[in-house]
Amino acid sequence: MVNKRQRVRKAVLIISMILFPITLNYFSPYLIVVGAAQGIVVGSLVTFGALFISSLFLGRLFCGWLCPAGALQEMAFLANDKKVNGKRLDWIKYLLIWSPWVTTIVFLLIWSGGIRKFDPLYLTETGISVSEPANYIIYLAVVGAFLVISLIGGRRAGCHAACWIAPFMVLGRKTRNIFGWRSLTLTAEPEKCVNCGICTSVCTMSLDVQKMVAERKMEHSECILCGQCIDSCPKNVISYSYSRSKRDQ
Repeated sequence: MVNKRQRVRKAVLIISMILFPITLNYFSPYLIVVGAAQGIVVGSLVTFGALFISSLFLGRLFCGWLCPAGALQEMAFLANDKKVNGKRLDWIKYLLIWSPWVTTIVFLLIWSGGIRKFDPLYLTETGISVSEPANYIIYLAVVGAFLVISLIGGRRAGCHAACWIAPFMVLGRKTRNIFGWRSLTLTAEPEKCVNCGICTSVCTMSLDVQKMVAERKMEHSECILCGQCIDSCPKNVISYSYSRSKRDQ
C-alpha cells in the first residue's frame, strides 16, 4: 500500500508531467547550444545552473520529486518494472551525451566571443514551450525517447542512460561530499534491519539499498532521494537526514 508521502510525491510528478508542454524549453539541451553560438544565456542554462546549486544542499531531490521525465518513467513501471544494472548504463549519459554536449557549449561560447546577452525567454517568448504545432514534434520526440527507453530497459532506464540533466546534480553532490557541508541525505540504523530486502526491491533506481544499509553507506550518486526505501521499510531502518555525511559510491 502506498503511504501518504509517496502519494504526494507521485502526484507532484504527475503534475510536472502535465506541465511539461509549458516547461520543455527550460530543460532543453538544444536551446543552450543555439544560445551559446550567439553568446546568449538562455532559460535552460539558468535551469541547469539552479539544479546544480540545489544539489549542493538537496542532492538529486529534483529527480525523485519534480522531474517530468521521471514521472513518465515511473508510469512505465506498469508495463516494465524490471530492475536495471545502472553501472552498465550510466556511462552512456556521461561519455556519449553529457561530455560532448558540454564541450560543444563551451566551444561555441568561446567561438562566439563569450556571453553577451541574458535572455531566459529565448525562443520561448510566450513563456510556453509548445506554443505552436511544430513544437509538438520536439515534445513528442523527447517523451517518446524516454518512454521507449523505459519500456525496453526497465526502471528509470532513461535516468541511467539518457538524461543530460542528472550529471549537473551528480557533480553538485560530489562537490558537497568533498567539502562536507550539511545536505539532505539518507541515514540508516543497520542494527534494526531484518534483511527482508524490501528496500532494494522497491528502489526506483535499482540500487542495492540493503547492502548500503549493512555497510552504513547511504550516499550514492544515483540515489534520487525519492523515499521509497524509507516508506516501505517495516522496521523504520532508513530515514531522511540533513547531515554532513561524505561517503559516496
